[in-house]
Amino acid sequence: MGDTGPTGPVMDRDEVDRALARLGAEHEAIETSLLALQDHAGRRLLEGAELTGTTAERWAAAEASITLLWTYFDAYAGALRTAREIRARRRWSSREDLAELTELLRGDAVTVAGGAATAAAPTPDGGPGRLSERYSLVTLVDRMNQLYAASLDLVVAADAVWSALPARIDLLAAELRRTRELAHSVGVRRGEHPAGDDLERITRTLTRLREQVVSDPLAFWQPAEGSSAPGGGRPDTTVYDREARALEDVRREIDAVLAVRQDAEQRIVRLRDVLSRADRTLAEARTARGEVLAKIAATEVPVVSGPPTVLQEQLAAAAEYRRHAQWHRLSPLLESLEEKAEDELLRARESLTAVTAPLAVRAELRGRLDAYKAKVARLGYAEDPELAEKYEKARRMLWSAPCDLRVAEQAVLRYQHAAAELLGSVPRVPGQGGPVDRTGRGPGA
Repeated sequence: MGDTGPTGPVMDRDEVDRALARLGAEHEAIETSLLALQDHAGRRLLEGAELTGTTAERWAAAEASITLLWTYFDAYAGALRTAREIRARRRWSSREDLAELTELLRGDAVTVAGGAATAAAPTPDGGPGRLSERYSLVTLVDRMNQLYAASLDLVVAADAVWSALPARIDLLAAELRRTRELAHSVGVRRGEHPAGDDLERITRTLTRLREQVVSDPLAFWQPAEGSSAPGGGRPDTTVYDREARALEDVRREIDAVLAVRQDAEQRIVRLRDVLSRADRTLAEARTARGEVLAKIAATEVPVVSGPPTVLQEQLAAAAEYRRHAQWHRLSPLLESLEEKAEDELLRARESLTAVTAPLAVRAELRGRLDAYKAKVARLGYAEDPELAEKYEKARRMLWSAPCDLRVAEQAVLRYQHAAAELLGSVPRVPGQGGPVDRTGRGPGA
């Protein structure tokens, strides 16, 4: 056909029939999608919910878009119905029918009331829209696809948040209630223990979070970057995850308090034993100090302090907490006491070692003197008068009280030196008046 119109060449019957078949398939697909959107659980929830914030704003716009979608669809269906009626007039459509069909199928022949279109898409200058808009069927399908994708994206996102977060929050809230009951059973309460304060804060946060999720689900939606598919993204669980971790920390703290309740008596008994050993060690150190002052001359002996009464007071407080089942107070006190008690026992042992050091030096010098005497006797020089005199002098110094360790050490060194000369090996003697040799082995030994 060579006739042309405003929309280009007039379509022939085959082209019209193919176009009608394609438009009919599109009509069925669009209608199915719109009905699915209408029946979507997320859309029904949005319609019935008291929305706030971002969701309220976006859903108001989406409702207008869905209304416009149906307006467009009705206009589209009406145009398709008219085209089918024209085509059905005659088996072989006339030139006038084909021209009318061409204009209807290809031209801007579909009229949509301007008020409906303007409600969803205001004019750029913000002024009043036109009374009506005319579209081609192709343009109308494109517009419906855009509005449908945006509306479905919002509905799917809200439904995904509602499906994921409230149930998880409820499960966490149930665990929170169980944890609160357990905490109260061991005395962990608000204002009395940090974990009790944490439980109150978590409770307030979860209550507020659930209210926000229910009224403004889109505030908890993270769109997927680069995704154009409706509902591309995931629920934002940042706040939920943080509170879940906080609750787990509280639970571990309460478990620690429960463990204290189970073994508190044994731990208190062990603490008493450690502090008793520290006291006995300090008492031994005080006794040893008196012995050192009586037996060793010209020696500074450190003063031995008494046991700290604060530890005994804290131990008594721990026993009191146990009697009154104040496990939340007992737990940190026992941990602190156990560390301090071990430190106190170590301090007592170090004090005993420091006090008895002069006696250890004297014992070392005695052992060295006797070892040299045995060596000299083994080699047949036990009766040497010079060696015997030096030995006797050193022995008197070491076995008399009080003993001057510095003078006694020099006497031992002189005996060692004389023995070494006699045996043909002169040792290198440290400078006279030098420090006491703590090795236990003399020159040439």
